[in-house]
Amino acid sequence: MKKILLIEDNQEIRENTAEILSLANYRVVEAENGKMGVDLARKEQPDLIICDIMMPQLDGYGVLHLLSKSPDTSSIPFVFLTAKSEKEDFRKGMKLGADDYLTKPFDDLELLDAVEMRLKKNELLKAEFQKNVQGLDAFIQEAKGYEDLNKLISDERRVTIFKKKHNLFLEGNYPNALYFLSKGKVKTYKANEDGREYITNLYKDGDFIGYLDLLEENTYRESAMALEDSEVYLIPKEDFFTLLHQNRDVANKFIKILSDNLADREDRLLKLAYNSVRKRVAEALILVEKQYQQDGHNVTEMSISREDLASIVGASKETVIRTLADFKDEKLIDTRGSKIFILNSPKLAKMRN
Repeated sequence: MKKILLIEDNQEIRENTAEILSLANYRVVEAENGKMGVDLARKEQPDLIICDIMMPQLDGYGVLHLLSKSPDTSSIPFVFLTAKSEKEDFRKGMKLGADDYLTKPFDDLELLDAVEMRLKKNELLKAEFQKNVQGLDAFIQEAKGYEDLNKLISDERRVTIFKKKHNLFLEGNYPNALYFLSKGKVKTYKANEDGREYITNLYKDGDFIGYLDLLEENTYRESAMALEDSEVYLIPKEDFFTLLHQNRDVANKFIKILSDNLADREDRLLKLAYNSVRKRVAEALILVEKQYQQDGHNVTEMSISREDLASIVGASKETVIRTLADFKDEKLIDTRGSKIFILNSPKLAKMRN
């Protein structure tokens, strides 16, 4: 049973509205003022909030403002109840993030239609989509089901094969698509004035690549290259911005899908910037292990060139080779040719700086 928080200071209107919602099989939680409404929203975590605008202590705008600042309540659909119909009120509410309006007096059907529509749209936020081409396609098809997006999202998405050592894009070029790695492994890297390469990140199946530059509409700040034959799903730039800007519900879900690994990347870059070489090599091995690890295997086998590993660490190839030799003597790893086998991942992860 869906839970609805009703915030209304007029007792008669509140009781009549609650009765209509209860008869439609919704569970209704009532608040007689804005301050009580904010407290109940945080405590009850309703599926939808219906809130009057003109109230003592805290008006509807204040309620929406406070709830939109908290991650726990910001995505709850919010419908205003108001006796006012001036354009200025509608505009102010939409800027704050309101989802819909009901102007008093309203009939039973208007109320129930608005509630049903908002709850249905909010299901997109709660739905879980697999991080693969099929899951991404499912999300986009759901988004196209919204009337305001149906004609704006194209059918030009495609899977492209990038051969090993081929570039997806180059530093300095302008982005024209969002890259989603369906299968394979990709590195992003930068080169300094001396031509020395520094790997900024490694990507595996289910990762998005290059979207920050696309979002900022700047040239790529790094290059991307396939480490092995890779399948990449390309979403046109126009579709990317449509998903972000045309519908708040779709945008919230899309941002969540995009930003899954952003915090991990920032944390890794900080560690590589300030840690010792020995610690940085250990961190780099752990990073690569995440990309190569297979379920059910105790020992991770990695095939990565010493040059690429040195680019991740930000040290010379010779320094990395010496450090790997030390790790091998300490039984942390084993090496056979170009392959590296991690024997003690927990100890590498806890290595002192």
